[in-house]
Amino acid sequence: MATYKKPSSKIWSGRTSAQQLYLHEKVQCLPITKIEKQTQKSFAVLGYACDEGVKRNQGRIGAKDGPYHIRKALGKMPNHLPNEMALLDFGDVVCADGDMEAAQQQLTDHTAKLLASGTFPILLGGGHDIAYGHYNGIKKYLISEKRRPSIGIINFDAHFDLRDDINGANSGTPFYQIANENDPFHYLCLGIRKDANDRMLFQTAHELDTKFLERETFRMQFVDEINKWIIAFLKGVDQVYVTIDLDGFSSAFAPGVSAASPMGYSQDIVLESLKTILASEKLISLDIAEMNPRYDVDGRTAKLAASIMHYLIHNM
Repeated sequence: MATYKKPSSKIWSGRTSAQQLYLHEKVQCLPITKIEKQTQKSFAVLGYACDEGVKRNQGRIGAKDGPYHIRKALGKMPNHLPNEMALLDFGDVVCADGDMEAAQQQLTDHTAKLLASGTFPILLGGGHDIAYGHYNGIKKYLISEKRRPSIGIINFDAHFDLRDDINGANSGTPFYQIANENDPFHYLCLGIRKDANDRMLFQTAHELDTKFLERETFRMQFVDEINKWIIAFLKGVDQVYVTIDLDGFSSAFAPGVSAASPMGYSQDIVLESLKTILASEKLISLDIAEMNPRYDVDGRTAKLAASIMHYLIHNM
């Protein structure tokens, strides 16, 4: 089973002012049952407090607490949003009794509701199995609107997450599941590492016509070439869903993840890539996955995730 946890204003704290200078003063906490059609530009935060998929994938558990710590870090950051723009927290989907599938289904339903309300969803994980529920929520919304545009997935990650689900789903299977249920399958991975994917995963990626750039190429010195890849991918889809797996970053920047490595990429190239994606005006939703506070150092990973969110909401 899956449960839903209402948002808590106590999570959001920081310096106080009389002018909403900080995001904890800007955010509004609303239960998902109170969601209404938005008449103003708004961002909706929804957590996926689940690391069952990581556990099944033999990773380090602890990511279920990721959404809490990302919120804590974001709340302390400065608010530069205009008064008419809203930042809304709709609480968490919680995985209970190891029922990841029920949590993913609830995430699907809530994501569709957020999109239908006119908000821009920012989902916080939790394991990367967040992607399966998130994608299906986007798809459900588009179908309800009688729209069938092609949905592209851009995954910032060290891993393809294209493991087969013959023995059940986990945090390493979401894009394989999506590929099997959707034709065509539009998938671009940025930051792939050979020391993080076996040869069978590379073979699966080729069979599914996955586009990818390896970590050696995903660096600032190749930013122009990277942007060409992103722009070419975007031309082939109508909407794009972005998912950012924090374990793709070097552990120098993100030690608090389920599968840390010093061989990852830097935050600079991710922000430059996001700038290109935002310029296309095709971005429909975004999530951040694999935040594991159990292994974080001085809140470094939570601050990285929060800074990415801060960049996103201030540059859309």
